[in-house]
Amino acid sequence: MKIASILENQKFEKRIAITPEISKKYISLGFEVLLPEKYGAHLGISDKEFKNLGVKILNDEKEILNNANVVVQLGLLSNEKYSLLKQDQTLIGVFKPYENKDELNNLVKKKINIFSLDLLPRITRAQSMDILSSQANLAGYKAVVESFASFEKAIPMMMTAAGTIPAAKVLVVGAGVAGLQAIATAKRMGAIVFATDVRMASKEQVESLGGKFLTVEGAENLETDGGYAKEASEDFKRKQEDLLSETLKKIDIVICTALIPGKKAPVIIKDKMINNMQPGSVIYDLAAIQGGNTAFTEADKIIDKNAVKIMGESNILNKLPVSASSLYAKNMFNFVENLFDKENKNININLEDEIIKKTLIK
Repeated sequence: MKIASILENQKFEKRIAITPEISKKYISLGFEVLLPEKYGAHLGISDKEFKNLGVKILNDEKEILNNANVVVQLGLLSNEKYSLLKQDQTLIGVFKPYENKDELNNLVKKKINIFSLDLLPRITRAQSMDILSSQANLAGYKAVVESFASFEKAIPMMMTAAGTIPAAKVLVVGAGVAGLQAIATAKRMGAIVFATDVRMASKEQVESLGGKFLTVEGAENLETDGGYAKEASEDFKRKQEDLLSETLKKIDIVICTALIPGKKAPVIIKDKMINNMQPGSVIYDLAAIQGGNTAFTEADKIIDKNAVKIMGESNILNKLPVSASSLYAKNMFNFVENLFDKENKNININLEDEIIKKTLIK
């Protein structure tokens, strides 16, 4: 049984799906691991390091894809590369099925088994495979670091003989995994942190991290059965807008993390709110790739709006590729291990397993 991975387009994606540590685990499980030359070179991982663990390094991606039983990736590759895949091969990654329906349907028609890990159910047994949580955790941390680096004042309160500098005030919009990590990171660095979310269940989590939860009057709990946020009513949006308008007047840094799976990001920070913010404030928008939570967000650009910096990247994890790859590869291995029949040494698509059933693209 052969498992393989090839390089993504490194202009957009620096993470890798198989690390040396994880290749060793695959081999122990009974797989032969196939990788292209210089697969981890951009992360400081040499071919020799992989070879010493028993990985087979090939110089032809066509040969790798033709011979692999299982291919693990980060996202969709080019149609040219996917044309090399054949019937009964298994392809695993994060394929955004809402956005890439046509491409995935074409692969399904070729009778390729496709699993998209962004469809994992929110159950205890799937936590070790939860790529959304592991990657969002890093994104929340890095968003705080990046925004603090662009903020031209000190973050913690500083008392000196010349006077006192007050602590920076941070607002985190969306208290999911990324938001909670942003709260924790900002608190560790000495900021005063506020947070808001449509899911009332997040109030206790925010407060446990030392943040102050901003509650919309008469708010209902807008949470799906799967634990994600769902779209708010117009009445809720109006009340949230009023609350944010007043809050943002005293906020120095905003971290936006609000996303709705499969939909454009909701615009929460409106233009008039930004106009009322203090000059020199910073907004870091983690939802930039899906349109952004502000009226002016543009991915991979810093927008200056009335002396307020608005920033966000299409892939912030490219700034933490080593850590992100390590976590992603572990999540992927745990998924493959669950899919692998150790006795017969093959892939067992058991549709009675909720994890397998929910992630299989049909």
